[in-house]
Parts: sequence; C-alpha cells; structure tokens
Amino acid sequence: MSQRSPALSLKILAECSTTKARACQLVLPHSVVQTPVFMPVGTQGTLKGLLPEQLKDLDCQIMLSNTYHLGHRPGPELLEKAGGLHKFMNWDRSLLTDSGGFQMVSLLKLAEITEEGVKFQSPHDGSEMMLTPEHSIEIQNSIGADIIMQLDDVVHSCVTGPRVEEAMYRTIRWLDRCIKAHKRPHDQNLFPIVQGGLYPELRKKCAEELTKRDVPGFAIGGLSGGESKDDFWRMVTISTDVLPRQKPRYLMGVGFGVDLVVCAALGCDMFDCVYPTRTARFGSALTPTGLLNLSKKTFSKDYQPIDKDCKCSTCASYTRAYIHMVVNETVGCSLLTVHNVAYQLNLMRQVHQSIVDDKFPEFIRDFFLCLYPQKNFPSWAVDALKSVNVHLPDT
Repeated sequence: MSQRSPALSLKILAECSTTKARACQLVLPHSVVQTPVFMPVGTQGTLKGLLPEQLKDLDCQIMLSNTYHLGHRPGPELLEKAGGLHKFMNWDRSLLTDSGGFQMVSLLKLAEITEEGVKFQSPHDGSEMMLTPEHSIEIQNSIGADIIMQLDDVVHSCVTGPRVEEAMYRTIRWLDRCIKAHKRPHDQNLFPIVQGGLYPELRKKCAEELTKRDVPGFAIGGLSGGESKDDFWRMVTISTDVLPRQKPRYLMGVGFGVDLVVCAALGCDMFDCVYPTRTARFGSALTPTGLLNLSKKTFSKDYQPIDKDCKCSTCASYTRAYIHMVVNETVGCSLLTVHNVAYQLNLMRQVHQSIVDDKFPEFIRDFFLCLYPQKNFPSWAVDALKSVNVHLPDT
C-alpha cells in the first residue's frame, strides 16, 4: 500500500497484527526514511556538538531545524542565496522545519494571537513584529526543508474552555492560508497540525476537517506540554484513529523512550524532541536500563563503555571513566550526544524491524522489563498498551 504526492511517497511495509503500529518507507526529496522514526532537533541548522558527517555516520535519515531561529539568523534572504539550508549546512538528507509559532508563544513575553497571526515583541530590539501563516510559509520555502509545518494557534495543554475551541478552528483557517501561500509543493510537503487540547471531540473534529484538505501528511500537536500522561495518550490515539492510514502521522515534541514505544503502538510514525541532546549536555547517557548520570563520582573508575551492546563511536572508543572526567567539557557533550542520538535511532530501528517481523508486542514487553525489572511500569503506559491489546507482565 503506498500513497504518493509530488514530493512524498509512503509505502506501508508491514502492520502489527496486534497494535496500531506500522512499519513504513517514507520517500522524501532528499532521502528514504524508515518509520517509525525519531528525528533529532538541530535548532539552528546543527545538533549542538555534532557535525552533519557524524549524523550521517549514525545513519540519521531526517532531522529538524527551527523556522523562528533561522528566520532571524541568518534570515531567509541569505538562505536563498546559499541555495537553502541543505547546502548551507552541508546536509544531503531530509529536513523538517516547524512553523515558528510555538517559539513565539513559549519563549517570548507579550505575544498576542489575532486572526492575522502572532504579534510579538522582537527579542533583539523590542520592535513589534507579526508572524502570519503566509510569512511562516515564505520563510520555510526559503529554508527548503522536505517537510514544512503550517502555522497553528498553539494553546498550552493546561488551557481549558472556549480558548481551546477558538484555537482549533483558527488552526484550520490558518491551514487554508498556508496552503494558498505555499510556493513549492513540488519539492516541499506541507503538514497540517491536529489541535483541540485535551477535548476528545475537538481533537476528532480537527482531524476530520484537516483530512478534507489535499495534504501529504499530518502532525499531532499541542501535547507534551505538561499535561497528565493519561490525557496525553488518549489524545494521541483519538487522533490516529481519525487520521488516514495511507499518510504519515507525526507526533510533535515526543522523545522519551517509553513514549516512543507506546506511541508507535498507538499508530504514530514520526517523532522529534530535544531530549537526547539536552540530556547529553547535562551529563547523562540513555541506556536500555535507564539514564546514567556520568557526572557522578561513582563512574570515575568505571572502565566499561556506556553500553557494551551499543555500536556508536563513543561506546567503541571511550569508557565511562573518561567521559566522567570530561563531562563538563565540550568534548564530553559531543561524546554523549553521539551516544544518545545513536540510542534513539537504534531504538526506532528495532521497533521498525519488530513490526516487520510481527513481533512488536514481544519487543514492547522486553523493552519494559529491561527498563523496569521490578515491573513497576508507569500506569499510563500499562493502560495505553492495553488499549491496543498489549498486556505487560503482572507485577
């Protein structure tokens, strides 16, 4: 089963016989991406501490960059002169850019959302600026990412009441403006974003309305903002129930290993988060048994690799003791970032292969038992997996 648009082809290679998970091949202008996939976040056209060549060595097929930051520096004019962000950063694989709207709301004070767009004060000189759906698409057309996002009306997950419904309907209206403004549909894929807060009916309504538009894929937004995990997984599965089977589904801002595995079971194909790179900057390594905080003195004489089964260059060449010694140096951040990104990418490769082999439920149980050997599984994950017929071992 495949779905094609001018710049995207999705082939469903296998579907889990138990859950809603599927393994797909996503063909984009710059690379072929195996899903489910985790996409590292390179805000300013780079992952902090890594070269693009190192990402290629890890077989990263797609990464993110941030429209808001790139729109300020270097700016769309320079990016166009450079031939787009791919050439500017020497990256020949796929890119996804966000719309810029989330940063306007989350990072800046005095942001005001009107029907025209997001009005805010510039962090540089205090002048008043406006980001409209049209301007967001214009910047993203200059960046040249394979997948670009609509400007949506972002509401924090703690917000309730009429504002949530207002934002949901405005997001739909802004999508139509983004589609009209999009000048490069032949080589850039515009994804709309499902909003609706923590209201099931609004989520369903938004997803149903978005699917009426001729778009190559969909994103699920407005989550991972501090809401309860019980609310989180229910909004995810409601959204994937409505979104079409033959198009990719991107769950925005999700990066914890447990969340990736559970939400793949709920039918999501694409994920992104700063978690592995930010965790590295705080001196911690991701492993199948949980976080290792290598800044702790207990690791100062530990001559094992971070993870003996990991094939990354950090684990092949450096010990926990060495990383402990340099954990506050730039090189320590770089070594941990290589490992953490490798861990996330490999986790999703394992998920993909287990779906192809129709052994995903067994993979889920093994993953959780390794992470929680005492069987003290998070109750939300137990409930979410039960909803797709996977039962974790009894405590």
